[in-house]
Amino acid sequence: MAQRESRELERYEPARPLSLLEEMEREFGDFFRRPFSLMRPSLWQATGVAPAVSMTCDIYEDNGNVMVKAELPGMTKEDLDVKIANDVLTISGQKKKEEKVQQKDYYRMERSYGAFSRSFSLPASVQMEKIKAHFKDGVLEVIIPKTEEAIRKEKKIKIE
Repeated sequence: MAQRESRELERYEPARPLSLLEEMEREFGDFFRRPFSLMRPSLWQATGVAPAVSMTCDIYEDNGNVMVKAELPGMTKEDLDVKIANDVLTISGQKKKEEKVQQKDYYRMERSYGAFSRSFSLPASVQMEKIKAHFKDGVLEVIIPKTEEAIRKEKKIKIE
């Protein structure tokens, strides 16, 4: 009778998602094994690390109004579209920038394009006919007055 070989148990480690750095190292290694592997969709597009246009936004309440401030550098008010429907505020826009420099020694032309859209659920009922929006120096400010009923429904809760 053949004697069975004794083996130690192998430690099992479940697969975990790769970090962005590990994913980049894997992509770099794949390039040298298969140079045409980079022709597939970009790692950056798949992870969403490098968006074309981004928008940082603050939403807060002040004097019975819902205030929305969005930073949109390099854009104009003509590039933006602000809508509200069913207590959801949507800010969207498209950036189109073209820079052309032509001098005696050199010629340079750069273009950047990108679109964005963000939606926010408003925390209270609002007076849609009194909403105002201002755009100055790359900052969009939307002032959304709350209804009297929504203001009265608020109650400060004591923390014990």
